[in-house]
Amino acid sequence: MSPPKENVSLLFKLYCLTVMTLVAATYTVALRYTRTVQTELYFSTTAVCITEVIKLFLSVGILAKETGSLARLITSLKENVFGSPTELLKLSVPSLVYALQNNMAFVALSNLDAAVYQVTYQLKIPCTALCTVLMLNRTLSKLQWFSVFMLCGGVTLVQWKPAQATKVQVEQNPWLGFVAIAVAVLCSGFAGVYFEKVLKSSDTSLWVRNIQMYLSGIVVTLIGVYMSDGAQVLEKGFFYGYTYYVWFVIFLASVGGLYTSVVVKYTDNIMKGFSAAAAIVLSTVASVVLFGLQITVTFSLGALLVCVSIYLYGLPRQDTTKIQPLETKSSKERLATV
Repeated sequence: MSPPKENVSLLFKLYCLTVMTLVAATYTVALRYTRTVQTELYFSTTAVCITEVIKLFLSVGILAKETGSLARLITSLKENVFGSPTELLKLSVPSLVYALQNNMAFVALSNLDAAVYQVTYQLKIPCTALCTVLMLNRTLSKLQWFSVFMLCGGVTLVQWKPAQATKVQVEQNPWLGFVAIAVAVLCSGFAGVYFEKVLKSSDTSLWVRNIQMYLSGIVVTLIGVYMSDGAQVLEKGFFYGYTYYVWFVIFLASVGGLYTSVVVKYTDNIMKGFSAAAAIVLSTVASVVLFGLQITVTFSLGALLVCVSIYLYGLPRQDTTKIQPLETKSSKERLATV
C-alpha cells in the first residue's frame, strides 16, 4: 500500500484519490443503511472496537511485508512498540480522539441523512486549517481563508433547509445529529493534525506508528464498549445485530482508516479536497436511489458551495508533505497572515 519512496508519484496519488473517494462514499451510504433499515440495531461501540482490531492486524501484515522476514518484524515490534512506552503514550492521544470521532459518526448518521452528514462533516476543513496554523507552523493564503468562510456558508445552507428522506421510517433527532457531527469535526481537526505532526517529525515507519495507535485504540474502544453498552453487551452478546452488511461497513472503516494514514503521510490537501468533493456527489446520488432522498434547491446550493470551497482550499500554497521549520512569528501573526 505504501510507496517505495518518500517522493510519491502522481500515479500513486491518483490511486489513493480513487480508493479514498470510493471508500468514503460507500462507507457513508452503507453505514446509513445499517443504522436506519435494520430492525435489530448492533452496538456501534463494538463495531468501532472491531475496526481497530482489524486495522491492527492489517498494519502488522503490511509491516511484515515491509521488513521482509519474521525475525525483523519481531525485532521491529520489540524496539518500536513494546519497548517504547513513551511512543505508545504519544499515539494514545489520537487513538482516544479518533475513537470518540468514530462513535460520534455513528450517532450522527443515525439521526441525519447520508448526504447531509457528508456535507456537514466538511466543517473539519476550517477546524483542520486552524489546527494546521497553530500546530504545524503553516500559513494560509487569502484564497484558502476565503474557501473556509465559503465552506461555512455552504454548511449553513445545508442545515437551514436539510434534505428530507421519505423511505426511511425511523425516528430521528436532527439536533442530536448536528451536535454529534460538531464533536466529530473537532476531533477530526485536532487528531488529524496531531497525527500528521507525529508522522512527519520522525523517520519511524508509518505502519509502526499505526500499530502504536491501534493498540491504544483497542484499549480505548473496549473501555467505550463497557461504559456505553456494557450491560446490554453482556445480555445480548458482543456481536448482537451483526449482519453481512455490518461486517461490510466495518471492513470499509478499516480500509478507510489505513488509507487515511497513507494520505496524511505522503500526500497533500488537494487530493483530500477532490476526494471529499467526489464522495459528496457519489453519496448524494446513492441516497436518492436507495433512500428516496429529496434534494432541495437550498441543499443543492449549499452542497455546491461546499464542493467549490473544498477545491479552493486544496490548492496548495506551500509544500504540505513536510513539517515547516519553526519561525519567529507568533500564532496570532500566523493566523493573521493572508
